Amino acid sequence: MQIETDRLRLVAISEHDWPLFYQIHTDPEVIEFCFDAPTLSEIQQKFQARLTPWQPNSTHWLCLVVLNKQNDEPLGITGFRMVNGVAEVGYLFLAQHHGKQYATESLAALLRWASDNTKIVQFNATVTEGNIASERVLVKCGFKLINIMPRAHSIQGEWYSDLIYQFQ
Repeated sequence: MQIETDRLRLVAISEHDWPLFYQIHTDPEVIEFCFDAPTLSEIQQKFQARLTPWQPNSTHWLCLVVLNKQNDEPLGITGFRMVNGVAEVGYLFLAQHHGKQYATESLAALLRWASDNTKIVQFNATVTEGNIASERVLVKCGFKLINIMPRAHSIQGEWYSDLIYQFQ
């Protein structure tokens, strides 16, 4: 499986993507509004779960590595998992690539691919309160804020609301 845009190539994650996956999940600037720093064991478990090949009836994550088409440099990851018939999308990018529209471009391409190649008709995303950059990505891709879950989870001892976005 491969999805392409003018600048990007999205490919299924593989064993050789461990350094990227590890770096994304341990960089404080990347995970600041996502989750507490996971242990090595937790990161390894997440990574192994993402390696399972995805099929349209899968309940695990379709995890795609986002590459710069010009030089095959890994930029981040994106994907979705099915939750009660709805695709929950997510993305994490290396800090040095923030602000370059890669998340928006890759998410828009993923949405087009999923709409054209699967029977998925609804996509949701959950963003932690304060993650303004991630909210901008969703809005640019056509998502709308539909719900706010107050004090939904804690990151480093501070409580945050979850902002629920929907695309149809």
